[in-house]
Amino acid sequence: MKKISDYEGKNILVLGAGKSGTNAAKTLLKLGATVTLNDAKPENELEGLDELESLGITVVAGGHPDTILNAQFDLLVKNPGIPYDNPVVQRALANHTKIITEVELAYQITDAEIIAVTGSNGKTTTTTMIAKILNEEREKGTAYAAGNIGIPATQVAMNATKDDTIVMELSSFMLLGIDQLHPHVAVLTNIFENHLDYHKTRDNYVNAKMRITMNQTADDYFVVNFDNEEWQNLSQRSKAQVIPFSRTADITKGAYENNGKLYYNDEFIMNADDIKVPGKQNVENALAAIAVAKVMGKSNLAITNVLETFTGVKHRTQFVLEADGRRYYNDSKATDIEATQMALEGFDKPIVLLAGGLDRGYTFERLVPQFKDHVKGAVLFGETADLLADALQQAGITNFKKVTDVKAAVPVAYSMSDAGNIILLSPANASWDQYPNFEVRGDQFIEAVEQFTQTKGV
Repeated sequence: MKKISDYEGKNILVLGAGKSGTNAAKTLLKLGATVTLNDAKPENELEGLDELESLGITVVAGGHPDTILNAQFDLLVKNPGIPYDNPVVQRALANHTKIITEVELAYQITDAEIIAVTGSNGKTTTTTMIAKILNEEREKGTAYAAGNIGIPATQVAMNATKDDTIVMELSSFMLLGIDQLHPHVAVLTNIFENHLDYHKTRDNYVNAKMRITMNQTADDYFVVNFDNEEWQNLSQRSKAQVIPFSRTADITKGAYENNGKLYYNDEFIMNADDIKVPGKQNVENALAAIAVAKVMGKSNLAITNVLETFTGVKHRTQFVLEADGRRYYNDSKATDIEATQMALEGFDKPIVLLAGGLDRGYTFERLVPQFKDHVKGAVLFGETADLLADALQQAGITNFKKVTDVKAAVPVAYSMSDAGNIILLSPANASWDQYPNFEVRGDQFIEAVEQFTQTKGV
């Protein structure tokens, strides 16, 4: 950890007492700042409160009182998910107080090289693949995955050395709060229409994503998905060396698939079918990881050792178990239409789909082609059950049922299936109508599958 003096003696507010917030508060305290941590949750819902207060951090819980709103702070470190119309954030903006997110602080204190990954879908899987490959055949240091993947970046940055690499998964929310963050390699997996309730417009969302490359120079690399003309054009905004990856475009530079084989700059790497995790989306994730690995000087053996054995990240087309000839997959992280499209296209066997969730005001006609080609039946739940039923009927599928939740969906899905079928949870919706997050939804699916089949998952 660098001993920077930028925050020594400064009065700093950390807004949001989740993992990233509490780690940011502890980091700032070590850097000599006076730290106040504010969260809307009551004290009895905050973890580690006694420890924080014993360290000398002032904790204000249960709302945003005038003592916070009227205080003068030199810096606001904001939880990424807190919107900019929050009253504390609005007051900071009015006072011209600098606002950053925790990943920016992590960058400022670390000696480790940074690889950053963003995109609408595939971020976590790609981040994990990259970290695993970089740890293969490694003689010095360690590659750590951190950031939006669920591990606070400051927690890793505090202990990382110049021999280490931090592979940061960065959400659009996080990227709005960066200033100096400068990855040597930045990755854009894709951009779809997402989080418009937060960003208001698609342009705002795209611009937030593109902040990942704003500090890069010609000595750096920007790894970009070239399967879409928009994404190709976005690459021109970067000053870094552009390294394309593509599953469908006609390219011979970067990482690409051709006739079921994966290449890097005309060099054969592996067969696409040898990637352990299923689906076209995971071929794309693997291509992004291959591009980063080659830029970082990793061997083909290091790449194949990982990609031929990596079974996936939890809740992301995660293989759960096989019983009675049915294979169960947990893709609870599929919180938008594009993620479910890619999941459905990733299987060549008939699928019984479990889907539904929070109604964000859109319909599901875009899923009709995938429903026609891949789905034999569906079990629907949540606020969007009727909307998904409409799309299924447009696809000519009448074999669907509506149930109360994910747990109730499992035995119904089994009754619709036959040996050799896939039973897939890929909701195409956020979970917040019924569950606190997609992880809880996925965990309940796994638990229900294990109970119903009387089989322990892998």
